[in-house]
Amino acid sequence: MNIDASRLWRRLMAIADDGAIADGGVNRQALSAAEFAAWRRMLAWAQEASLEPCRDAAGNLFIILPGRDRQASPVLLGSHLDSQPTGGRFDGVYGVLAALEVLVCLRERAIQPPCDLIAVAWMNEEGSRFAPGMMGSAWFSGQRTLADIQACRDGDGVSVGQALQQQRRTFPRLALYPHRHPPAAYLEAHIEQGALLEQGDCPIGVVSGIQGKYTWQVEILGVSGHAGTVPMAARRDALRAFSAIAAALYRQVGQYDERVMLTIGWLTLAPNAPSVIPDKLCFRIDLRHPAGDDLTRLASLSETLIRQQAAPCEVRLTQLSQAAPNVFDPHLKALIAQEAQARGYASQTILSAAGHDARYLAAICPSAMIFIPCRAGVSHAVTEWAEPEHVAAGAAVLLGTVCRLLKLC
Repeated sequence: MNIDASRLWRRLMAIADDGAIADGGVNRQALSAAEFAAWRRMLAWAQEASLEPCRDAAGNLFIILPGRDRQASPVLLGSHLDSQPTGGRFDGVYGVLAALEVLVCLRERAIQPPCDLIAVAWMNEEGSRFAPGMMGSAWFSGQRTLADIQACRDGDGVSVGQALQQQRRTFPRLALYPHRHPPAAYLEAHIEQGALLEQGDCPIGVVSGIQGKYTWQVEILGVSGHAGTVPMAARRDALRAFSAIAAALYRQVGQYDERVMLTIGWLTLAPNAPSVIPDKLCFRIDLRHPAGDDLTRLASLSETLIRQQAAPCEVRLTQLSQAAPNVFDPHLKALIAQEAQARGYASQTILSAAGHDARYLAAICPSAMIFIPCRAGVSHAVTEWAEPEHVAAGAAVLLGTVCRLLKLC
């Protein structure tokens, strides 16, 4: 049994029109008109295959191939449809369409699984419109409350709650997902977003786990003043405080070891005038490490450095997310490796340096991920690319892994 590679590729290229930007990229923000357009495509494709679509209170989209026992715990496959503002055609959406292709293949062959098999598109994985990311999967797995998610706002002041209301108005006839049982398993296909598979000429990555991550939003509060009249020693310059904080973080945290990943981004400055001392600066920190103890130590050090280096300005530190490193299910990883070998694909075990919804699903059910190469490891960019043969290989391995798990072949 195999997937229809040409259909999967056509659908990937078609859905890239939803939120298309120059040079072949995609800007499909969570709960936006562009994502709603992608939902319409998904619903049309589900209808063609006589599959059952539904949504839940957190804005997750589910497409169901009914199983023989509708009360049994389902198996979920999927990823996300939202993108970065200058994203590509594969990050997230590949996993959703590969999951849909698995369901369609089984439906075309009149194969009914023992339990519901569900393709899911999680809400706001990227966190680019609403921070932090992975809201839909975090709520589904019981690790965030709906009230907490709904209160988050984008840069224009629109809350997640308001955007979810718009989603419900856009799809008024879409049934609610019943949430009867936790999943029996979760599988997610994704581009690697790194270059290890490509460098090793290896089409399939068996993901061992995901490195841990902390994110913060930092607000530095100083005092504005005239650039020509306030003495340097008397200034409470928010930008100068930020410079000291950034230097200390890069020096003491960023150089901790070769595995640490430290990123400072999303800076806003006020009043942002050429002859006025800045009195407010906001920025975000993304800190990652594969070892839990080291990550905890580095997070504590980061918070200490921020408070120490902010003087004489005030600082407000808000932790947006905290996720410990996780390891994926050994049985599922073995099934993926076996299926890759059976289909003649080389595979290798690989740690995910990027975060994924599978991190949250792993807390409530056996979970695993399948990686495919992406050109030069580039992702979150308009030049993001995956070769058609790798797209097909990952989806075929996903199909075969599902069949092995559910004993369909």
